[in-house]
Amino acid sequence: MQEPDVSPTNDDDATAAELGAQQQAQWTAERKLVEAAEAQRVVEVEQAASDGRARLLLEVAALPGLPGVYRYFDVQGQVLYVGKAKHLKKRVSSYFQKDHGGTRIGLMVARIARLETTVVRTESEALLLENNLIKTLNPKFNILFRDDKSYPYLKLSAHEFPRLSYYRGAVDRRHRYFGPFPSAWAVKESIQLIQKVFKLRTCEDTVFNNRSRPCLLYQIRRCSGPCVPDLQNDGNGGYARNVSNAERFLLGETQEVMDGLQAQMMAFADALQFESAAEVRNQISALARVLQQQSVDENSATGRDRDVDILAAKVQGGRACVNLAMVRGGRHLGDRAFFPKHVEEATAVLLSEEEQTDSVSPERLVLEAFMAQHYLEAHVPSLIVLSEAVDESLCAVLTEQAGYKVTTQAQPRAQRRIWQEMCIKGAELALARLLSEEGSQQARTRALVDALDLSVQDVDAFKIECFDISHTAGEATVASCVVFEGHQMQSAQYRRYNIDGITGGDDYAAMRQVLTRRYSKMAEAAQMGNARLPDLVLVDGGRGQVSMAREVFEELGLDLSLIVGVEKGEGRKVGLEELVFADGRPKVYLGRDSAALMLVAQIRDEAHRFAITGMRAKRAAVRTGGSRLEDIDGIGPKKRAQLLQRFGGVRGVTEASVDEIATVKGISKELAEEIYRVLH
Repeated sequence: MQEPDVSPTNDDDATAAELGAQQQAQWTAERKLVEAAEAQRVVEVEQAASDGRARLLLEVAALPGLPGVYRYFDVQGQVLYVGKAKHLKKRVSSYFQKDHGGTRIGLMVARIARLETTVVRTESEALLLENNLIKTLNPKFNILFRDDKSYPYLKLSAHEFPRLSYYRGAVDRRHRYFGPFPSAWAVKESIQLIQKVFKLRTCEDTVFNNRSRPCLLYQIRRCSGPCVPDLQNDGNGGYARNVSNAERFLLGETQEVMDGLQAQMMAFADALQFESAAEVRNQISALARVLQQQSVDENSATGRDRDVDILAAKVQGGRACVNLAMVRGGRHLGDRAFFPKHVEEATAVLLSEEEQTDSVSPERLVLEAFMAQHYLEAHVPSLIVLSEAVDESLCAVLTEQAGYKVTTQAQPRAQRRIWQEMCIKGAELALARLLSEEGSQQARTRALVDALDLSVQDVDAFKIECFDISHTAGEATVASCVVFEGHQMQSAQYRRYNIDGITGGDDYAAMRQVLTRRYSKMAEAAQMGNARLPDLVLVDGGRGQVSMAREVFEELGLDLSLIVGVEKGEGRKVGLEELVFADGRPKVYLGRDSAALMLVAQIRDEAHRFAITGMRAKRAAVRTGGSRLEDIDGIGPKKRAQLLQRFGGVRGVTEASVDEIATVKGISKELAEEIYRVLH
């Protein structure tokens, strides 16, 4: 039987060709619609930008010719730049009168969507307002100095027998303070020096008030022993005389102190008080040795040089360093380096502003930014030696703020020249060290990105968040989140989470809770473009912790490839850690000497440290609880002491019932209920 012919006919070929042509035409029409819609959107965006720029130029044209401060914002409302001007209209107009091309200032000008200005009366007011806004708004194109640490001082307490101590914090006018000092080391060295020469006490008042015989410091001649009545007026005329001499020494009156001690020694000798004369002689010898060890040449130092700051700036490789050296009481106390942010962006803008005036170096711009941000809220010495001359108006503002004449000097001589050269060398060394460290930090970041085969466009913006759980046998569970970004740890972004509502010691439940709390809102904000998720999420733990993190990310719809667990290696030895992935990839051992593993270990250890610190603080609050009892209305020192005595401590109070607490004298039923509520 003959098989039927099933080969395509000419009619079938025509039908297929016709359908293909129709489909192709449909695709072409759809593509044209999409292209037309995209072109329309581009036109609308360009039109909106053109309208916005036209509106901005109208605002600029209407600005007054008065002193003031201006602020530029982008379309998201983020502040770009804060500047001051003698003549607002001229200064702001200069940004829009020419094409800056692809320069940094051109990039900034292209992003300006909105302008705000504030008119003030004088240029000094503009300078003050500008720097207050810079500290508040953190603009991207301004030089920013961040120094959250307060400077240490040397403190003499307001006491019949003043105590000499290290101090950092708010100043109490009852006491006498000397400084500021550039470092804690400088303060402690000064305390040791004054102990040797003037023998002032350093013990706490509680210790001083309860001693009946002198301590070891008296035996080794570091204290005159004012805690013992028989010794309070011993030696060279009493403790008060030593305090006075120490104050004059710290103020730089060294020669006057030396002359006074010489006269005192001769007076004791004339009165045949040879033991007292010998004590003063030893004091003079100790003071002479101290003065010989100082780097300051006392013969060339004038009274004006007793309190001097020396500033040197160095700009290199897109980074800058300002080195601040301090001379207090005629003694060089050391230096301290500062590293500002946004140097390249800010100097591009500032140099563009100065194009029509004198030539200005980046070092001068950095110095001016530091002086404005540092001295407007800190002690200003009457003399500041600089590596570069600065604007005279800045000196006038510092003088106005300080209430006395502040002078700057960029071409010093004699001893001041030596200080300047030392400070410049310190700035160069500090900047070279920073650039070297940043180079190694960038190399570690790149090594980690390569080792994990991550698709990261900008390594400088690579962001890691790491989580750890800490508790003591299930008590006071705390989770930590630390952030690594820009090749360094970002302590300002660290967060701690108190973990509640779980079984004590359940690390998996604790990890689930902290990840949910951290990323539930962040995931929603990221979808709206209002937040940025990290490029990598590290959890301290193995497969169990990673599995819990995977469940949370699946519920939130986040990318599982972000999660990496840091699992302890064989024997839990450092350097043998392995990385566990949530997306199913096999475990990875980076190698003991791997730069990537060093970075992971650094971040993991920082998360562990931050968690332990929080856990210990929480545990101490639970176990002692004194501050919580003090915070309860109606609980004073007497009732608190009765509670602690009755129940043997705060833990006993916490474990007591409301009825048991109410049995304590003076504790009503209502107050007992309040105590129970607070402690639970």
